[in-house]
Amino acid sequence: MHVELRKAIDEAFAQAVQALGERRGAEALAWLERAHILTQRRPWLHARSHCLMLRAGWQLGDVREVAGQVPRILAALLFSRIWVPLGNSGRARVSAFKPMPMSEELRRLLE
Repeated sequence: MHVELRKAIDEAFAQAVQALGERRGAEALAWLERAHILTQRRPWLHARSHCLMLRAGWQLGDVREVAGQVPRILAALLFSRIWVPLGNSGRARVSAFKPMPMSEELRRLLE
């Protein structure tokens, strides 16, 4: 994995975990969306982003987010190497099959 990409992934997860620890679930979700996009093709890291989204949803009392993350965790483990909708934020309020636009920064990191 490219050094810049690894640093960006590590930072996104670290910021998300810190925000969760400080009970700032909404902020954690923003970092986790970034982590999700960067890890979509790496099954364990992709699943980790969904597990932490589930935790953030639980912290926020968002039943839809919690319920939506359970099948996404399994799908991340099973299908990440086969196909992913690039740019998808990973949130439960977005179709798991919908590609989404990415920032130029994220696109550059993934190249």
